Amino acid sequence: MKLVSYLVSGRASFGLLTQNGIIDLKEKLGDKYVDLKSLLADEEGLSIAKTYLDAPSDIEEQDITYLPVIPNPNKILCVGMNYAEKRAEFNETSSAPTLFVRFPDSQTGHKTNIIKPAITNELDYEGELAIIIGKTGFRIKQEDALSYVAGYSCYMDGSIRDWQYTWFTAGKNWPNTGAFGPCITTRDEIPDPKALSLTTYLNGKEMQHDSIKNLVHTVPELISYISTFTHLSSGDVILTGSPGGVGKKRNPPVFMQDGDKIEVEITGIGRLTNYVVAEKR
Repeated sequence: MKLVSYLVSGRASFGLLTQNGIIDLKEKLGDKYVDLKSLLADEEGLSIAKTYLDAPSDIEEQDITYLPVIPNPNKILCVGMNYAEKRAEFNETSSAPTLFVRFPDSQTGHKTNIIKPAITNELDYEGELAIIIGKTGFRIKQEDALSYVAGYSCYMDGSIRDWQYTWFTAGKNWPNTGAFGPCITTRDEIPDPKALSLTTYLNGKEMQHDSIKNLVHTVPELISYISTFTHLSSGDVILTGSPGGVGKKRNPPVFMQDGDKIEVEITGIGRLTNYVVAEKR
């Protein structure tokens, strides 16, 4: 299944994305689930949602405004320097996962605007695979880790490079700089995330490309490592890191500008598309 969160006629909702349109699960299940996160929190939620797959669509895609797939995660845990090429670009030598956090209110959805802050000319792109947690877990074993995954999505983890020093948080939490979507593709459609590949396009030009099998720390390793020190809960998001080819390390550097289109495509999930607009002073 492909699950989406969105606004329709000013109302926040969630549903199934199909070839024929959107099946509005909030309309059908609103007395049971207030949002997509609460549906994931119920161990029967995805099974219940699946029973509506053959229902007639309720909404055309052009009639919605996409929200971040999970608009209200308890945690967004980000992994940096997790591809060999990226590590080489930034001279990263630590063997431990590089972790930082992104705040939920810094996110935006598919086909919405990424805001370039007026204070910077160094808004960089970073395409990533997002893991969406499906059930609560603590100190999860690697061999069990994939069973805690609800599904996967695309993420554009925008970075304000001149506010990113030996720590990453200040460069990663500006409003509307983290794009999340277009959908969650559920784990049953992606039994092995290593089979996926990721490509980032800036104005149609390929800027990043790599296979998820080349993650330094794999999806199960990340879930196990992170859950060693914090409880993971339904709707939590883990960003797995970005491949090499970021704008900061190109010669000359390439940063996103007003009017640009940035896209992150992952096989089996879809293509996340956003438009860069300058912040109004």
